[in-house]
Amino acid sequence: MSSPSSRANEARHAVASRLRDMRLDAGITGRELAARCSWSESKSSRIEHAKTPPSDADIRAWCAACGVPDQAGDLIAANRQADAAYVEWKRLQRTGLKRLQESGVPLYEQTRQFHVYASNVVPGFFQTPGYATALLSSIAQFRGTPDDVSEAVTARMVRSHVIREGEHRFAVLVEESVLRYRIGDPEVMAAQLGYLLSVMALPAISLGIIPFTASRQAWPLETFTIFDRLRVHVDTLAASITETQPSEVALYLKAFGNMQKAAAYGGDARSLITKAIDELGD
Repeated sequence: MSSPSSRANEARHAVASRLRDMRLDAGITGRELAARCSWSESKSSRIEHAKTPPSDADIRAWCAACGVPDQAGDLIAANRQADAAYVEWKRLQRTGLKRLQESGVPLYEQTRQFHVYASNVVPGFFQTPGYATALLSSIAQFRGTPDDVSEAVTARMVRSHVIREGEHRFAVLVEESVLRYRIGDPEVMAAQLGYLLSVMALPAISLGIIPFTASRQAWPLETFTIFDRLRVHVDTLAASITETQPSEVALYLKAFGNMQKAAAYGGDARSLITKAIDELGD
């Protein structure tokens, strides 16, 4: 796994390469592009070689000069996230888990439409205190973070108020495997699965379960959350990745839509959850 600094460097070079390819596709030289943009030829060279990061205005001018102004949005988003897209969990969690839970509150509160796909654990805002305690304890132990699990669990429960308050809507997909993974003891799991049954009745929530046996167009992916169709957070073992490029967000929305077709809803989803509860004692 590459480091955040190397990933950021790769992202900057990717933007530079896309700008260079755009100029070549347009059939113009660096000198001609500079003239069209009213800046020096050396500036064009520095941008193309990732020595000088372009501003939003630079990217808009570059795209316009190459006759593809519609591509500016994606490139601007890619350029902005070059340093921020890949953030090590170690850095996010260096002061413990509580602050990380609290840091997400503004984004959760301002988001109106959530698309959530969970392939490994129950989504955070659906977690019970017992389940969250078991999960965050494992994370703290694995990462060697300061032990503030109880405070972090409280913060996570407070953050979860968005499922009951405000004008928020949640489209949630959970793999059936999530119902089976034992996070905590059977009693904790039974309470968690029972809580899933209760949140399904909330008017703001659409919860689908993707059965093991479902015929599917999209394979299981890393857990991700889409906020208002504008940004995606993807959780990996090593890092939290943020995508804001419209084309990348559209890709995750497409995957979500494909997986929705394989999901069970309503009574069928409840049957999958109750079956998992019944088999906890096996």
